[in-house]
Amino acid sequence: MHQPLFKKKSHVLLITLLTLNAFMLLFILRNADDNRLTSWQWVFANVELTWFIPLIASGIIITYALLSSPVSRQRPLLFLFLISFAVGTIFWKIPEVIVDTSRYFTQAKHLEIYGIKYFISGWGKNINAWTDLPLVPFLYGLVFKFFGETRAFIQVFTTLAFSLTVVFTYLIGRTLWDEDTGFFAGTLLLGIPYIFSQTPLMLVDVPTMFFLTLSIYTFIMAMEKGGAWPAVSSIAIFCTVFSKYSTWIMLSVLPVIFLVYLKNPGGRHNKAVIFRCVLVALIAGVFTGVVFIFKSDVILRQIDFLREYQAPGLRRWGESFVSTFLFQIHPFITIAAIYSVYEAFRKKDLKFLIIFWLLFLIVLFQIRRSRYVMVIFPMLTLMASYGLQKIKTLEIRRYIASCIVGVSLVVAIFAYLPFLQTMGLVNCKYAGMFLDSVHAEKAEVFTIPSAKSAVNPSIAVPILDLFTDADILYRQDKDFSLPFEKIEKSPLRFTWEYKNPAYYIKDDKDSGKDAIVIISNRTNKLLPNRIKRKIKGYKKTRVFNTSTGIFRYSPVVTIYMPK
Repeated sequence: MHQPLFKKKSHVLLITLLTLNAFMLLFILRNADDNRLTSWQWVFANVELTWFIPLIASGIIITYALLSSPVSRQRPLLFLFLISFAVGTIFWKIPEVIVDTSRYFTQAKHLEIYGIKYFISGWGKNINAWTDLPLVPFLYGLVFKFFGETRAFIQVFTTLAFSLTVVFTYLIGRTLWDEDTGFFAGTLLLGIPYIFSQTPLMLVDVPTMFFLTLSIYTFIMAMEKGGAWPAVSSIAIFCTVFSKYSTWIMLSVLPVIFLVYLKNPGGRHNKAVIFRCVLVALIAGVFTGVVFIFKSDVILRQIDFLREYQAPGLRRWGESFVSTFLFQIHPFITIAAIYSVYEAFRKKDLKFLIIFWLLFLIVLFQIRRSRYVMVIFPMLTLMASYGLQKIKTLEIRRYIASCIVGVSLVVAIFAYLPFLQTMGLVNCKYAGMFLDSVHAEKAEVFTIPSAKSAVNPSIAVPILDLFTDADILYRQDKDFSLPFEKIEKSPLRFTWEYKNPAYYIKDDKDSGKDAIVIISNRTNKLLPNRIKRKIKGYKKTRVFNTSTGIFRYSPVVTIYMPK
C-alpha cells in the first residue's frame, strides 16, 4: 500500500524547493530564452514575483487535488480528455498571433464558398498552397461549411485535436508498458506552456501533432492485434502524410516500431507482424499514391522549393534547444526524459526506441524551431513518464507531476496569455468584433504598406475576415513591393506571394459601404490620395492600435463609418 503524501514530508519539501528554485533560476536567466513568440524575457517583462509565487503554490495544490481525485484513478482516459479540453478553452481568448493563419483561412474559405470538388481540383492552382499540404485546411473548410465561418468552431476543433493527443499519448504508454506510464505521460503534456500558445490558433501544428500521435498508436495496435487495425493505421498515416511535410521524416518511427515487434513480438509469430506491416504499407501507399498522381506537379514543386528555401532558412530562423527544452517545456520533463535513456539502456528495453526515435531525429537534424519540434512533445512526455517510474512511490510521482503541471499552467495562464493578448494582430480581432457590434454588412478594406516591415499588409485581411461576419471587399495594391533581395530569405516571404482571393473582389459601384477599414503597420498619419477620396463622407470612428512594441509588424486598424 502506498503511503499518503503527508507521511513523506521531507520528500515533499525537497521537491517543492527544487520546483521553486528551478522556476526562479529560469526567471533570472530569462534573457537566454530566444523563442520567437513566447520568450520569457518578453512574457515576464511586467510580472511581479511577489504575486506570481503564491499563484504557483496554488497551481500545484489544485493540480495535486485533481490528480488525486477518484475519477483520475477510475476513469483516467475520460479524466485526461476533460481536463485537457477544459484547460485548452482558457486560451481561446488568444487572438491569431501568427500571420500564417491567413493561408489556412483563405484555403478553407475556398472550400466553404465553392465546395469540396473545387477545393480538390483547385488546391495548388487557383488556391495558392505555398508550402502547405491540403488536409488540415480541408478539415477547416469542412468546419466552416457545416458549422459556419466562426473562429469558435475552429478552436473547438483544434482543442479537440490537442485533447485527443493527450488521450492517445496515454494509450501508447499503457499499451507499451502500463497504466501509470501512460497516465503520467498524458498528464505531462499539460506541463508544456508553449503548447497552449498554439492550441487555439488556426494553424496546422496541433492537428499535425494529433495525426502523428494517432499514427504511432494505431500502427502499434496493428502490430499487436491485427484485425481492423491495419486499415485504421493506414488512414491515420495517410492523414499524417498530407498534414505537413516535416512529418514525413517523423513517420520513419513506423519502421522502428515494426523492427521492435519483429525482434520482440511477445509470443506472436514474426510472419503475422510482417504481414500486418505489409498490409498497412500497401493500403496507405495506395491512398497516398492516388493523391500524388493527381497532385504530383504541385507536390514536387513544393518539395523543390522547400529544399531551396525552407531547409537553409531553418538554420537562420531557429531557436536554441535551451529555449525549447528548458523554458518552453518544464525542465523537469526534459531531465526525466534524459534520465529515461539511461534507464531503458539499463533494462535493455527495445520498446523505448519507439518513443526515443523522434527526439533522436530532432537532435540529429538540429531542428531548432519550437513549432516544428512540437509534434514530438507526446513522445517526449512518454520518455519523461518512463523515467519517473524509477520512483517507486506513486504519491511522490503524482506530486512531481503536479509541480510540473501546476507551474506550467500558471506560467501559461498568467504570463503567456496576457502577453499574447497584446500582440498587434489582436487589432484585427477587435476590429472584427466592432464591425459585428454595429451590424456592418459590408466593409471595404484598404491596406497601407510599410518599408519598415517585411510583411505584406494584405495578409492581415483574411485575419480580419475570420473575426467578422461583415462582407469584406478588398482589392490588393499591386503598385508596392519590397525589393526581392530583402524578402528572398525572409520567413515572411509568403506574404508577398499572397494572391487576393476572388471572393473579395466584387462589383460594388452601386452600393454603399457600412464601413471603410484601413490596415497599416503601426500608426500611419499619411493616407494615399486614393484612400482620401474613398473616405469622403465617412468619419473616423475607432482606432485599434494595441501593440507589444517588440515586433516590427504591428498592424493598426482604423474604422471609418458613414457620417
